[in-house]
Amino acid sequence: MTTTTVPSPPARPDPYAGPRRRPAGNVAARIAGWSTRHRTTAILGWLLFVIAATALSAAVGTVNATDSEYGHGDSGRATELIAAAGFPDQAGEMVLIRGDSLEVDAPAFRDAITATVTAVEATGLTANVNADTVSADRHAALVTFDLTGPADTAADRVGPVRDAVADVQREHPDLLVAQTGDASIDESIVTILSGDMHRLSLLSIPVTLGILIVAFGALLAAVLPIGLALTAFAASLGLLAAASRLIPTVDTTMHLMLLMGLAVGVDYCLFYLRREREERARGADPEWALAIAAATSGRAVLISALTVIVATAGMFLTRDTAFNSLATGTILVVAIAALGSLTVLPAVLSKLGDRIDLGRVPGLYRRGSNGRGWSRFLGVVLRRPGLAAVLAATTLLALAVPALGMRTAEEDITSLKGSSPALATFLQVQTAFPGGGDPALITVRADDVTSAAVTGVIDDIKTRGLASGALHQPVKVEVNPDRTVAIVSAGLSGSGIDATSEQAVRTVRDDVIPAATAGVAGTEVLMTGRAADSVDYNDAMGRSAPLVFGFVLGLAFLLLLVSFRSLVVACTAIVLNLLSVAAAYGLLVLVFQHGFGEGPLGFESSGSITNWVPLFLFVILFGLSMDYHVFVLSRIREGHDRGWPTKLAVSRGIRSSAGVITSAALVMVAVFGLFTTGSLVSMKELGFGLAVAVLIDATIVRAVLLPSVMVLLGERNWYLPRWLGWLPSLSHGDPAVSQPVVTVRVPEPARP
Repeated sequence: MTTTTVPSPPARPDPYAGPRRRPAGNVAARIAGWSTRHRTTAILGWLLFVIAATALSAAVGTVNATDSEYGHGDSGRATELIAAAGFPDQAGEMVLIRGDSLEVDAPAFRDAITATVTAVEATGLTANVNADTVSADRHAALVTFDLTGPADTAADRVGPVRDAVADVQREHPDLLVAQTGDASIDESIVTILSGDMHRLSLLSIPVTLGILIVAFGALLAAVLPIGLALTAFAASLGLLAAASRLIPTVDTTMHLMLLMGLAVGVDYCLFYLRREREERARGADPEWALAIAAATSGRAVLISALTVIVATAGMFLTRDTAFNSLATGTILVVAIAALGSLTVLPAVLSKLGDRIDLGRVPGLYRRGSNGRGWSRFLGVVLRRPGLAAVLAATTLLALAVPALGMRTAEEDITSLKGSSPALATFLQVQTAFPGGGDPALITVRADDVTSAAVTGVIDDIKTRGLASGALHQPVKVEVNPDRTVAIVSAGLSGSGIDATSEQAVRTVRDDVIPAATAGVAGTEVLMTGRAADSVDYNDAMGRSAPLVFGFVLGLAFLLLLVSFRSLVVACTAIVLNLLSVAAAYGLLVLVFQHGFGEGPLGFESSGSITNWVPLFLFVILFGLSMDYHVFVLSRIREGHDRGWPTKLAVSRGIRSSAGVITSAALVMVAVFGLFTTGSLVSMKELGFGLAVAVLIDATIVRAVLLPSVMVLLGERNWYLPRWLGWLPSLSHGDPAVSQPVVTVRVPEPARP
């Protein structure tokens, strides 16, 4: 008689009964176990949390960042001086009067100027009216004035003045009489962006719902991820209001939170639901299928959320007000979406059971997928992994080449010129009075700026600046009430964001100001304005970007190393994600800096990328791409832990996760793509960059480069040096992957 060891038929254990049944170190499985045992508490607790957080937002309100909190370098210091100097808190406006066939000395032209001054003064809403500014060609004049009352509410009071100017235009049809300025432009931008965000918010939900209906083939299963994402978004807004006491909020934060909330909230639900369905299709009952989903997809959700949070936290290193606000909002919405996925989602799925498939759509519903299409595609890739890896890497590098010539600058609001009369007029002012619509501001601080020595410095700045060609008329000087700060306002060469403007800033700072202040002690002269802000912002980001990159890459590497206990997996993940981000950068430069997408995307290239977009894209894209990477690697590691050969583990891992990745990528590409229809170029850049990066990541990287590289590396994928053996060993498989082994005695055949 011989003794043979064979695996016994697997028995279904109780997934949460006793420590031996729980995957070691699997926090997600333990949290899900508690939630399913206390379903009512988990569901009601989540709802109460969302309601309380929403009420908190209404009760305490949100603190918004002020203009003086945005600056960097000399321009930031100058803005702070102006804010603290006690200048009248008023918004500046201007009326452009232009005649192509008339000069300003013509009687009809003079009548129009006089009528404009009379009309704006008659409203009782203006002060400091001035009509002395004339263009170099003498075919245009500016009537400048301030709106009385606080500047931050001036947009609410500009209407009557604009109506009065419109009456003057009707009386002088042979001339252009049009108003623009701070309040008019702010009103236009708020109206345009509010309309954009309202439309995008309304479109993103039905678009996402449609994709999920196709992905699941059932209405309830499609609605659940959106419900989780929206409740997470609502709760995060409440916590953002509280956090704004420490980190003031910028306007775009809430829009980004909605975008990220939909993206990650839907992703995390997809991870759970698709795995639960997969196990049900294999014959598991609802309880056991959910237990496996919690131990596998739940763990992937936890690691993915931590990676996104770690990457986003890198933005705090910039010490920039906008980045601090965006980082805070993103971390809050991602953390809350992950919390909901780990707690209330298992409870809801446990409560619903198979009723999650209510509202099945004929022709779309299927519980499992055989992945034949992906099997055939992967078969082609893995037959020649070396060739596939070379082709994919070459493609990504080729797409990344244009990024080498990336140029960044402040956003050009003239890109909105066709959207409102105020913005169109602003562009005409820029043409007639170079830099006059958005002037340079040279701030002079001294004990008494009206003293002979300081007024001499101011006169010298004007003379030298105009002679250098960096500054232009109109030039005006304004002094604060206690005579300690003076502002020299002057037109600046260039568009305000181009290379000409940047050079003009450096000329004024390096040549004009030092020469004018030589030998005059106790005087501080600083330059601000849009062009100076752009120069200082780029310099600040140039200093902080290496810190952000190092922080994000380093912590992501450590997180992957601990999660997968593999030095090679952590390194390849970092490299692949950098290739994905670089390719997205290249396409961004090609489309928006070089203008190859102007027609389809509806914009005019300014020859640069909005200065905050590249660093922000890197952080968000790295986090989101790691989201997919962790999920795919978890499925591959499951197969490896079961003893499968590397090629089989890679093939089955990618094939089994392909449906989730495809559905999640479609949702992200669709939602991000909607932002390219907005009016603001920076929103177009952000939406385009995110959409193409996710598309590249879900196709070239995940479907070609990742499997081919892992197959080429073979068992070396799981290399871990001995000196790192102390790292914790975390479970990647479901609770039932191990089969008990029994010894069976088989009778020997009788000998003849």
